[in-house]
Amino acid sequence: MNFSTMFDDMKATTSSNAAVSRFSNRAENYARFRPGYPSDIFPFLQSELGLTGKTQIVDIGSGTGLFAEPLLQHGFSVTGIEPNDDMRNVAEARLKKYPSFKSINATAEETGLTGNSIDLITIAQTFHWLDPVATRHECQRILAPGGQVVLAWNRQKGDSAFEQQYNALREKYGIAERSSVQVDPVLIADFFSPNTSLSKIFPNKQLLDFEGLKGQLLSKSYIPLPGHESYDAMITDLIRLFVNYNENGLVGIEYETLVIWGTL
Repeated sequence: MNFSTMFDDMKATTSSNAAVSRFSNRAENYARFRPGYPSDIFPFLQSELGLTGKTQIVDIGSGTGLFAEPLLQHGFSVTGIEPNDDMRNVAEARLKKYPSFKSINATAEETGLTGNSIDLITIAQTFHWLDPVATRHECQRILAPGGQVVLAWNRQKGDSAFEQQYNALREKYGIAERSSVQVDPVLIADFFSPNTSLSKIFPNKQLLDFEGLKGQLLSKSYIPLPGHESYDAMITDLIRLFVNYNENGLVGIEYETLVIWGTL
């Protein structure tokens, strides 16, 4: 299968200004209410990939810093690559207390980093928005010999009655096109080809009060914001949903965090 040909049409779409600006005006909700990542991922990566205090890490599509912060807490130096101004500004405010964090206004396809200088690239909850061909070429350019790439996604399981109703609400009120299938095995295999990648799944659960549930809903790029004609009806339905399903003032959303890694 020809990787470049298969995803040629995707290149023009995913690298557009629309993709970059998709989460504008949602950064605060994204930072506060999107699920983080299980704490055991980071010592696992440290052991599995042989990371040390000298490991140079670049977090591509770093957003509000949800994946970068645990890496910084484990003592690593992290450079965040984020083209969206709102998301990047939130990350910079959030992570300014870490001297080893650097933030760059750039894209996955053109990071501006020195070639052969990076030991590890992380791409968390972002890969499906990127131009896979150009991103792969850029990763190959900036990685040092033996450097690796880690992809990660929080995937909602959607098994509970509450989650099914919550997902139905999002479908009902969505006003923008949602991303395609986030984890495409063929695309990922081609990204790492001719090498093979490894993967591991970590359980992850998020507990939310009503404000948290509302904030998480509004962090979705396809959901109407205040002022839209369907916003009030959506929030009314969300209140009903929360009243019906909360236990002691909280609802739970079950995720599995998929981590994939390998060399290019």
